[in-house]
Amino acid sequence: MELPDRAAPGVEQHAERAVETACHLADLAGPGDWSAAAAEDVLDAIDTLTESLGSAGPELAQALAAVAAATNSARRHLGLAVDDQEPEPPAAAVTLHAPRRPPKRRGLGPGFQGIRTGA
Repeated sequence: MELPDRAAPGVEQHAERAVETACHLADLAGPGDWSAAAAEDVLDAIDTLTESLGSAGPELAQALAAVAAATNSARRHLGLAVDDQEPEPPAAAVTLHAPRRPPKRRGLGPGFQGIRTGA
C-alpha cells in the first residue's frame, strides 16, 4: 500500500501536533505520575488515532488491529471499562513503568531566530 504524497488540508499539521503533544506528555509523566483518568484518556487517543489511520486502507487497518487489542488489554490490567463493559478490579496494585521513549526531538524550536553569519 502506498500513500499519496500530499495529505488532505490540515492532516499533516494535526498529525505533527499530535506527535508533539505525545512527546510533551512522555517528557512530563513518569511511573508514579499517572491517574486512571489520564491513562484512559491516552488509551482513547491511541484508539482514535489507530482507527483514523486504519481508514486509509484495509491492509493498514488489519496491521493496526493489534493496537486495539493491546489498548483493550491495558484497560483490563488497569481495571478500566473495555468497550462498554464494567471495569474489572485490578488483581494487584498496578504500576505503570515509564515507556521506552524516543529521544527528545531536536530541531527548530519555538525560539529559533535564524542562522547568524559572521557578516
